[in-house]
Amino acid sequence: MKTLVNILRIFVGSLFIFSGLVKINDPIGFSFKLEEYFGPTVFDIDFLMPYTLALAIIIVILEVLLGLFLLIGFKPKLTIWVMLLMIIWFTFLTWYSAYYNKVTDCGCFGDAIPLTPWESFTKDVFLLSFILIILYKIELIKPIINFKNQIIVSLISFIVSASIVYRVLEHLPIVDFRPYKIQANIIENMIVPDDAPKDIWNYDWKFIVDGTEKIISTSGEYPEINGEFISVETKLIKKGYEAPIHDFSMELNGEDMSGELLNEEKLLVFVLYNLSKSNFDTSSELITKSKQAIENGYKIIAITASGIDKQVEVKDQFGFEFDFYTCDETALKTIIRSNPGALEIKSGTIVNKWHYNDFNKIKFD
Repeated sequence: MKTLVNILRIFVGSLFIFSGLVKINDPIGFSFKLEEYFGPTVFDIDFLMPYTLALAIIIVILEVLLGLFLLIGFKPKLTIWVMLLMIIWFTFLTWYSAYYNKVTDCGCFGDAIPLTPWESFTKDVFLLSFILIILYKIELIKPIINFKNQIIVSLISFIVSASIVYRVLEHLPIVDFRPYKIQANIIENMIVPDDAPKDIWNYDWKFIVDGTEKIISTSGEYPEINGEFISVETKLIKKGYEAPIHDFSMELNGEDMSGELLNEEKLLVFVLYNLSKSNFDTSSELITKSKQAIENGYKIIAITASGIDKQVEVKDQFGFEFDFYTCDETALKTIIRSNPGALEIKSGTIVNKWHYNDFNKIKFD
């Protein structure tokens, strides 16, 4: 039993550390995931929306510290009880996401290892079982270093974790796992192979036939039946292939111009996913860099999810002379964790990305 508990201790502790480190690399991305859960389509707890980033930071740092505490044997009872409460909550969230198909990716491992809701729930069930076993034999968890060194290791871990969070918030994630990372080609990542598996759907058609309600299931075709059609319900049976980039567009006046723009040899794109939330303290730097880019033969555009009225208001207020294109807000949040942020694209390939704090470092060849 001691051997089993120690194996589970190493596994659970290491998994918590890994999960926390992946999200520490991108706490803004995790905060977007919390916004999905707190939003009106899931739990509808709007009062927590302003605190999503703070909660995300607390959770990711706590995950790392709890994993470390379990490995070194620091305060084992407190550590395992906090772990248990966290995993019970996460298990409920992943079950809810899977059963009601509300959040398609829980963000357990950020963008590094995307999991389906049912995969996330299964992972949490196993993890919950392991934690319960450790709790049952908590007396077998012994410290591997003395108390003084436990405090030192814990403090160093907290400082390192907090420093990483501060660094990525002020700049960009250290490691980019998204399909919009530097050297990724947007055009190639939007391609769906001709032989790619398609989504498989089930259609339940409801009719009234001779005064009796009847349901006929098909894979999509309308049933050949003499009766009064009432309704149809659809259910995804098996997900087909989905291109890494599937919700990206650059629309101007209702027309998608992404094909033309992505073939530009030199394109500088300012991403402002929500103009009401954008940080315009760097607006002068943004204008300066846009002028420098034009002098170096670049086409300049901005892309946002905000409406035309807001676009016109911002252009007039700050004197932006480039055109604003529109795109889905979720896609823009995925592209870059900065509002505003900047992308340098050459023939569809992202060659550089900048946080607004780094606009002064933008250089052109």
